[in-house]
Amino acid sequence: MNGNSGLPFTVHGQLPPLKEPTLIVMLSGWIDASGAAAAAMDTLVEATESEILITFDSDTFIDYRARRPVMELRAGVNTRINWVTPELRVGRDKEGTDVLLLVGPEPDANWKFFASTVAELASQLGVRRMVGLGAYPFAAPHTRPVGVSITTPDANVADRLSFAKNTVDVPAGVESVIEHALFDRGAEVIGLWAQVPHYIATMAYPAASAALLTQLCDITGLNVDVAPLRREATIQCERLDQLIINNEEHLAMLHQMESMYDAQHGSTGNADDTPITPSELPSMEELAAEVEQFLRDQT
Repeated sequence: MNGNSGLPFTVHGQLPPLKEPTLIVMLSGWIDASGAAAAAMDTLVEATESEILITFDSDTFIDYRARRPVMELRAGVNTRINWVTPELRVGRDKEGTDVLLLVGPEPDANWKFFASTVAELASQLGVRRMVGLGAYPFAAPHTRPVGVSITTPDANVADRLSFAKNTVDVPAGVESVIEHALFDRGAEVIGLWAQVPHYIATMAYPAASAALLTQLCDITGLNVDVAPLRREATIQCERLDQLIINNEEHLAMLHQMESMYDAQHGSTGNADDTPITPSELPSMEELAAEVEQFLRDQT
């Protein structure tokens, strides 16, 4: 707690004067295929040289039996207990633009209270825009650009931005609750979701992290170096290509996935121009299972 105030957080120092910072949210524990959103947030934490501004009270928001604290044992001496808890960090990009980063574990309890607390703090700190980061498995080949979809409580924002928009009922993460809490206070709210090829969704996929950061910078005007992630993505893509090209069956299967993807997206990226009808193609799930097994056999 913060002194005797009864608030469910501790401020480290004083709340600084900030100029309309963007709040970026990535709390672990919900969908994050390939850990793409976590890797993007790690890049932001480092690139903005962020420091801890606020830690949230773990007794209020964390179930210790689900997320046990870590005991530091040194030569039999219990030196300290490290408590896992969400934290709000503050930093600046290369041009000095203020940014707030909400990181750490997704709360186990009191989501509405947590969201309203975050929204109130954001209001005090002058936040006018929030962007959430996430990633989910998607039926797409790794040889195509990473797609990004959005969530937002604001239909006007959805209409204005040219991202994929889904119509579906799915379980929500706390980031979605925070979206509504900030939207109700007048902030522009956007959730960015990278679409990770589902046959490699358990592997690191830097291309998805790079896509998230690229779109984040385009929307917010932040200046963050994405080049290292893009270099990692190129290396990984070449490795995947090499694994697949040595097997004619799997190369043909990849081309089939590309054809299905291109047909859905109205593009023509398939090197093989022979028409393929849907009845000739296995399902995306079947293709993904075979490619995933193939890649697993090569490691």
